[in-house]
Amino acid sequence: MPAVVRGGRRQGAPAGGRGGSGAGRGRAPRNAPATPAKVAALGRLDLSPRAVMLSMAAGALVLVAVLATGGRAERIGASVSHGVDGVTTGMGLKLRRVHVTGASAEAQPAIQQALALQSGMPIIGLDLDQLRRQVEAVGWVREARVVRLLPDTLIVEVQEHDRLAVWQNAGRAWVIDGDGAVIPGAQAARYPQLPLVVGKGADQAAADILPLLAQRPRLMGRVDALVRVDERRWDLRLKDGSLIQLPALGQDAALIRLDALDQRERLLDLGFARVDLRTPEEIAVRPSDGGDA
Repeated sequence: MPAVVRGGRRQGAPAGGRGGSGAGRGRAPRNAPATPAKVAALGRLDLSPRAVMLSMAAGALVLVAVLATGGRAERIGASVSHGVDGVTTGMGLKLRRVHVTGASAEAQPAIQQALALQSGMPIIGLDLDQLRRQVEAVGWVREARVVRLLPDTLIVEVQEHDRLAVWQNAGRAWVIDGDGAVIPGAQAARYPQLPLVVGKGADQAAADILPLLAQRPRLMGRVDALVRVDERRWDLRLKDGSLIQLPALGQDAALIRLDALDQRERLLDLGFARVDLRTPEEIAVRPSDGGDA
């Protein structure tokens, strides 16, 4: 790299040489003291991305070589690792920002704790696979991806478990996902908008019935809880105290029959004590006054 002299001009040859142009091409004596321009050139570091990558590659090759030395390999490897960390930190390659995306406010504290990162850590030395495993160990998280963005940023992309319903059984309540699995750390009281499924086996069966009800917002808006009966079928308890009994098989067909009756008679608006859909091709309705229909 040519030296750059700031605030001055290049010195010419001493008097008595062969001429101005010839003196400019003369070679300096071997033991001549370094000029200020040469000192400046030696003190300058090439921090271009290519130079950084070459330095890192060279460090890796050195590490591989020393690991072949036997019993001293671990100590030598640790020393080289600390040296590389020191060099990269000196170049400004240290952690300053961590961006977590896709995580809910409720899950953020647990994810930050699992990462266990501190500002100023050497960003090149971070084990991204290990960080991903730590994040995926958080109960909220289904899947995670960790990306290093040089010089100083770490991106953590999180996909959480979906919240399907609140499952109540034996006097306790949990938040479950679409697979019926309990989400550790999720507090049921914070999700009053989720459907409530009650009883043994309701957690595993909820994923089948809830999409059918979601297609019927007029009915779904009136449902207070879905109660699993004998781990075979559902009772829909409405907010006004009414009861709709579904069959063990053919739930969708039974709901279609209920839709047809509601469109014809405005059943959901009139009110009833019970609608029994357990018998195929038949609907038994008990009005609120106790009579039979």
